Amino acid sequence: MRKLGTAIAVFGLTVLGLAAPATSAQAAAQGPGCEGKWAAYGRDGNVRAWQHPDCGGVLLGQSQGNDSHWGDTTGGFGYSAYYDTSSVMNNGTTGGLDVVAFYVSPGHLGGYTCLSPYELYADNLTDNRFTDGTVVDNRIGSHRWVTASACAPGSWLT
Repeated sequence: MRKLGTAIAVFGLTVLGLAAPATSAQAAAQGPGCEGKWAAYGRDGNVRAWQHPDCGGVLLGQSQGNDSHWGDTTGGFGYSAYYDTSSVMNNGTTGGLDVVAFYVSPGHLGGYTCLSPYELYADNLTDNRFTDGTVVDNRIGSHRWVTASACAPGSWLT
């Protein structure tokens, strides 16, 4: 009886041992950070923002439409997004209004910066500026979907 119990325990551990690498491999395939999140979301039509660089920390909001005030309770982005965004992602579909223009002020006013659907994401907003010179990190007041022609040279997030 003892041998049977030991055999069952060994078999169970073997099965668990075989299952763990598959789970780890699946997680590794998606990878951490913006790259992994891009693979998970794909082109689902949303713009997204995260609290920390490399799409880390809290997902602060997502929206398929425009949001004229990241500091209020309407739209896809709430109060914390207005002061806390350090990375953004453009999961929009390509063609037409596929570029996200982020503005320093609510109401789509003030300096702006754009994120192309082909850039996919900006993983560290500390090295980007709005067209008025303001650092983008923790300062997005609103966003809207525009065409590439609405963005001036030098206004693109990297």
